[in-house]
Order: sequence, then structure tokens, then C-alpha cells
Amino acid sequence: MKFKAPVTKNEEYEVDIIDLTYQGLGVAKIEDYPLFIEDTLPGEKALIKVIKVNQNFGFAKLEKLLTKSPDRVENIDRNYTRTGIAPLQHLKYDAQLEFKQHQIQELFDKSKMDVEVLPTIGMDNPTHYRNKAQIPVRSINGKLQTGFFRKHSHDLVTIEDFYIQDPEIDKAIVVVRDILRKYHIEPYNETKHSGVIRNIMVRRGHYTNEMMIGLITRTKKIPMVDIIVREIKEALPEVTSIMQNINLSDGNGLLGKSTVCLDGKKYIEDKLLGLKFAISLNSFYQVNPEQTEKLYSLAIEKAQLDGTQTVIDAYCGIGTISLAVAEHAKKVYGVEIVKEAIEDAKINAQKNHINNTTFVTGSAEDQMEKWQAQGLKPDVIMVDPPRKGLASSFIDSAAQVAPKKIVYVSCNPSTLVRDARRLAEYGYEITQPVQPVDQFPQTVHVESVTVFEKK
Repeated sequence: MKFKAPVTKNEEYEVDIIDLTYQGLGVAKIEDYPLFIEDTLPGEKALIKVIKVNQNFGFAKLEKLLTKSPDRVENIDRNYTRTGIAPLQHLKYDAQLEFKQHQIQELFDKSKMDVEVLPTIGMDNPTHYRNKAQIPVRSINGKLQTGFFRKHSHDLVTIEDFYIQDPEIDKAIVVVRDILRKYHIEPYNETKHSGVIRNIMVRRGHYTNEMMIGLITRTKKIPMVDIIVREIKEALPEVTSIMQNINLSDGNGLLGKSTVCLDGKKYIEDKLLGLKFAISLNSFYQVNPEQTEKLYSLAIEKAQLDGTQTVIDAYCGIGTISLAVAEHAKKVYGVEIVKEAIEDAKINAQKNHINNTTFVTGSAEDQMEKWQAQGLKPDVIMVDPPRKGLASSFIDSAAQVAPKKIVYVSCNPSTLVRDARRLAEYGYEITQPVQPVDQFPQTVHVESVTVFEKK
């Protein structure tokens, strides 16, 4: 029998918003049929118009709020919602922190795992925190523009103040944009795969204020490059590195394989937990330094190191966790798939006069198998995986080497809970409350630290 939804596309309905999804969409139900509505909050009554009807759920848009939540923030900039830059900007910050705690708790509860999740550690100022930007460059009405793509599209929305980025980065993007305009540098055209400049990337050291400008190009050469570089340096005295990344592909990937130093150093320096770090154009480095210090301090504290342990840091990036752990451990082994990040990690160990670390290029799962075969016996494994979480082969190898503790820094609650179930099969239990940390205020993302110990 064909399913018939209790709602009809383009019809309007009055609904009560009862929940918020992990994507920050309000949830209403009509005869148990869920509708997801942007820019609505639990406790609100709304007039909505249905825009899409699927078999198990639908989407609607807000036509009018009939009653408002006390947690609602008024006078927001719609561009931040349209582009997905700040999907939670309409929710008061203390309620954002509660939402993130609830998100993790609910997933553990649904998995029938008895785990306590602590209140989320937030920021004093939950705006203008990002130390890195990667901004698309396109032509709008014949003029080179910078901004951000509207969600689920490649339509550029012109933006100058990005709200969650370091304001000095926002200023730098406008300066570079105006210099590129001045010398008639052609923006990338996705349809024709023509033009020169695809993206402007900016990194800025939170403590050092050193700035890197990255010009991501579709061509090997940039017209008038010497003059452009000179003018960027004159206009932005903080710039210590100007890089060009050449991305010849027709796809949507941000960076190509070839990177050229146009001026200055190949990296900028910054500090984290009192250590110096070299950060190159395509290295992974946490974008919120203030919260990263809290996150990593927690991970180290929860590992309960006393200087006698051997630690593996999987997904080590440029060595941020490894080097912070090194002073508390006997030996630290780091692995990372990005070759340039491992080169940075080795430089960073030298910069900080740290001699008890070994860094290896490779996938975490493959390297774990190699270490296992070599008989390496870590006391603690620290993991900070991407959103897809841990590969099952990594968990198998990690369990084989049988560390006393696995400290899991997660950026995705659903893969954390999935991996917690897998680790439980090997006798690893969560022994302390999970601690969420808000690395990305105004967005739906949440980081957390979880400790697993062998039963």
C-alpha cells in the first residue's frame, strides 16, 4: 500500500517545535510525521510551509513565528544562516552549550550505554575565534567577489565580516580581494573551468599574530605576481608568508598537490600550551586556539601520565598533542597520513628541543598494524580522528597492543558512540564522564574527550 504523508507540499500548518536536530533544525510533528524547519527552536509555535515531502520525514520553511523561545537571539544576520557559517546564531550561547551536551548524551542513551556527559566547556566570547579562513573567489556581475557559498549550492553570497573568524583575517581577505581586482586577476569560473584565482586562504597566529596568505589558483602562473605580492606585504605588515597552491582539477577539492612559496617563510609560527608550532598552508591545525588549549589540557590530564609511559598519538597532525604530551611521557609515537604535517611535526619537535618523539607518515590503521607487528606496547593511545571516526582495523590493532587507556578526542558524537560500542567488545569501558568542549561556537559541531580503560 502506497504511503500517504499527513502533509502536502506548499501547504501551510501551525506547529509546535518540540526538538532540535544535530544539524540545528527545529522538529515539529504532524500525526507523528517529523518536519524539519530551519531557524526554529524548541518551545516555539510557528506557521510553516512544507517544501519537501519524503516517505519518513519532510522539510518546511518558517513563514511566521507565533510564539518565541526565551532562548532566541534577535537581529541576526541571515547570510550566516544561508551559508551555514553560523547555523546556531539564533540560539543564546548558554542554550547552545546545553544543546551540545544533550546531543552527545542522547546518542549514548539511544545506544543503551550508561555514560554521564558533563556540561559543555564554552568560551567567554563565542565569536571571532577562527584562526584560519578559506574563502571562495568568484565573479558576480563582472566583478571579483569574496564570500561564502549558499548552503547546498555554488552561489556565492558576498560577505566581508564572517562573524566567527579573527577580524584581522576578515580585513586581510578584503585587502587581498581589492589588490586582485586592481590588477584584473580573473576569478575562477566553475562552469567553464577558466580563470586564475579559486580561493584565498588566510592563517593567523593567535599568539604571534604572524599571518600567511595562500592564493589557490587554477593556473600555474599568476599575472603580475611580483606586484601583487609587494602590495599585499605593504598593506598587511603581519604577513610573513605568501604561498600559492596550484589546483588544476575541475573538481571541488580545495587544494592541489603543488605549493609554491611566493614570499617569506613556508610556514607561520604560533604557540599552543607554551610550545612553538610551525604551521604550513595545508597542515591540520585546530582553528580555535583558546579552546584547543582547554581540550588538549583535558586529554593530557585524563591520561594521568607520570613520565614512565609510552604513548601513541594517532592522527597527530603537526604534533600538537604529541609534543604537549612528551614532557609527561617516556616516549611518544605520532602517525599522520599528510606528509607535510609530519615534516612540520619533526620541525616542531626540534623547535621545542623535544627528543622523545618519533613521527611517521602513514594511515593510522596501517601504522598501528606495523607497530603491533614490531611488538610496540603503548600504555596509552591518544586518538583525535576526523569526523568519520576510527577505522575498525585501527580498533582491532589498538586492542591487540592492549594499552591500559585510550583517550579519545572526538569531533563527531555519532562516530564516538559507534566506536565506543566497538571498543566495549574488546573490554574497553568509559570510566569517567565525557567532557564536551565547544570548539566551534555558533555551529552545530562539538568536540569531546572520552577515556576508555581496559576492564
